[in-house]
Amino acid sequence: MSRDGTGGPAPGEPRREVALRPGYHSPQVEVDVRLNTNESPEPPPQAFVEALADELRSIPLHRYPDREAVALRTALATHHGVSAEQVFCANGSNEAIQCLLLAYGGSNRPAMLFEPTYALHSHIARLTGTPVVAGGRDDAFKVELAEVARTVTASVELYGPAAPAVTFLCSPNNPTGGVEAIETIRAVLALVPGILVVDEAYGQFAPSSALELLDFDPRLVVLRTFSKTWALAGLRLGYAIADPGVVASLSNVALPYHLDALKQAAGCLALGFESEMRARVAATVEERGRVATALGDLPVDVWPSDANFILFRAGSQDGSAVWKGLLDHSVLVRDVSDWPGLEGCLRVTIGTASENDRFLSALADVLSARS
Repeated sequence: MSRDGTGGPAPGEPRREVALRPGYHSPQVEVDVRLNTNESPEPPPQAFVEALADELRSIPLHRYPDREAVALRTALATHHGVSAEQVFCANGSNEAIQCLLLAYGGSNRPAMLFEPTYALHSHIARLTGTPVVAGGRDDAFKVELAEVARTVTASVELYGPAAPAVTFLCSPNNPTGGVEAIETIRAVLALVPGILVVDEAYGQFAPSSALELLDFDPRLVVLRTFSKTWALAGLRLGYAIADPGVVASLSNVALPYHLDALKQAAGCLALGFESEMRARVAATVEERGRVATALGDLPVDVWPSDANFILFRAGSQDGSAVWKGLLDHSVLVRDVSDWPGLEGCLRVTIGTASENDRFLSALADVLSARS
């Protein structure tokens, strides 16, 4: 109970919803090998860095940026074969999620998702006053249509026939790694009354994309980011591709001039290095296969991945203790053992070949010492 004795927040206290689930933020510690936040193991090309530095010299920093980000939206539209009116750019895909929930969520307009999944879908929903209705996944962490139908029914019973207003599918799913089949996404669209947001932060690593369905239903929204495959996590740039009406709604709730001029320039320049991006993706996918094979030789459970990370469980051993053992070897991975449905699990980002070797050697030592 709060200090005012009513059970609600006392004057001057923040809303309970602003507290992120304990343990979500990954520790930022100094280590030799950092494989915990799904970043690109390689920086962007030096030619890109030099071009961005040249661009910075020409940006009139005393002026506000282009409010509509026309050049960047046009470049992304060309890249994806859509119109600029179908592109909304944001400070990372998380801001796009926030704008979607501001525009379509709210009181009695719930968001539906399927645990375990990306924690910020539910957290940002609650920050925007949007209730969350959560379903589950099967043993392979896939979304089953029967579970979708059950969760829609539960949402309707709680909030009425227009619920859920927003449904999230993360594909490839973070932190489990699996991609949802196009047929599944199409079927989910038929089951939900509101918009369907397919979060493809790791989309370039996967064999298929919901972008194929953009012409199928105007309620579909696909999210992408420059953080992973484009090796630009430090810039915080993402975007949504959707029906022009949805994009207009997102623009209505975004803050004025929310996307700075340097970020817009960087996004345009990055798209000129697509071949280098695809080479990085191919190298990561190859390393992912090698690491998965090596993990298969250790006493751990491993789930297939279509992303740049792998989820594994060290048998019956305590996941947090294994995480700590790896940290003692100066290898940092992600402890997700307290996430819903992920008891004992850890997630490792695919790094460089030498980083991956350090991880595999350290994991073998930790498991041997604890056996």
